Amino acid sequence: MRRKAPLAYRLRPRSLEEFVGQEHLTAPGRIIYQAVTEDKFLPAIFYGPPGTGKTSLAGIIARMTKSRFIQVDASNTGVGEIRKVLQEAQDTLRFFGKQTILFIDEIHRFNKAQQDILLPAVEQGVIILIGATTENPFFEINAPLLSRTRVLPFYPLEEKHLHRILDIALSDRERGLGKLQVEVTPEAREFLVRSAGGDARVLLNSLEASLDLGKRDPGGVLCIDQEAVAAAIQKKIVLYDRDGDQHYDVLSAFIKSMRGSDPDAALHWLARMLQAGEDPRLIARRIIICAAEDVGLADPQALVVATAAAQGVDYVGMPEAQLLLAEAVLYIACAPKSNRAYVALKKALDDLEKENPGTVPNHLRDSSYPGAKVLGRGRGYLYPHDYPEGYVPQQYLPDLLKGRRYYQPSDRGHERKIKEYLKQLRGVNFDA
Repeated sequence: MRRKAPLAYRLRPRSLEEFVGQEHLTAPGRIIYQAVTEDKFLPAIFYGPPGTGKTSLAGIIARMTKSRFIQVDASNTGVGEIRKVLQEAQDTLRFFGKQTILFIDEIHRFNKAQQDILLPAVEQGVIILIGATTENPFFEINAPLLSRTRVLPFYPLEEKHLHRILDIALSDRERGLGKLQVEVTPEAREFLVRSAGGDARVLLNSLEASLDLGKRDPGGVLCIDQEAVAAAIQKKIVLYDRDGDQHYDVLSAFIKSMRGSDPDAALHWLARMLQAGEDPRLIARRIIICAAEDVGLADPQALVVATAAAQGVDYVGMPEAQLLLAEAVLYIACAPKSNRAYVALKKALDDLEKENPGTVPNHLRDSSYPGAKVLGRGRGYLYPHDYPEGYVPQQYLPDLLKGRRYYQPSDRGHERKIKEYLKQLRGVNFDA
């Protein structure tokens, strides 16, 4: 008896209408939508994490295009096979006037020699190359080949996408589980979605693995609860309600641990959020805020590290992005702390609430437009670069706030140098 194909394979979308996610590429008017509907393809690299639709989209292209479509897997394709494919593509173009779309899955596995073989065929239009990769193409693909293709990023699927895929799997009677009368509890749904990490294949494999652990009710419905899913995928249930107290309590403990310079505790709370499927972008935002508010100018590099980690989360995707978050958390937890920038801003905002700050001093006003000199704009302004050390004392605050001090640098980390520098320039005793 022929074994039934896995659920993830059976549910691969057959058209753009069935494709879920990557709307920046597949929505009407976007590049893939236009290419598929108009049958006009350009060489491209599909770059993104597993289970985000790269191969599925190639399958849709294969069904929709009038061109000859060939798919190979770079992990088990040698130079000889590639040469044969390219020769057949050339013959098809010469004798039948038909181009060949060559889809290479895991193209990053091709070595330099194999990639070089593709270059003339791509350049001459013998083939339209579409490569799929989970690795950064700017590191893994030869520059000449990369320059002749367009990199199209695929992102981890959002929760709304995964919920929709789950609905399709449970309701589709032809390819899904519709005939089995499967019911998944709300808690189990959330657990499945969170555990998938933006990967549709992981979601569907986990659902399929849970079927054997579900229980039939008297009406014949197969009920799958959270415990069944956890047992099927061998993943512990973490107490964490993202819409309730647990969400805010864990976030609070996370931030306070970084602020309190306890790297071990900060890593624990990070791990708990990641294990529970918290949005890594939300975590990254909180790390950035902590870097600015609690580390501040005691170590200005903290904000750079936090921002780089946040950008990397979108660029790399899960699960690898966990390492970026961990590095940023450790850096901030171990950095010297100062909230003086936060306090200074609050003082400045408080002054604006309490009193009228007055107008911009005349010597600081814009003097670049015609007629400014007639109005006396900019008169008396001293250009700092004309003076030794690039500094000259002059009034920068409005008259009503003249002499006000908001920023009081601490003695911690880099802020100590800032304090000494300002003291040297202004003769200010911040400790007085």
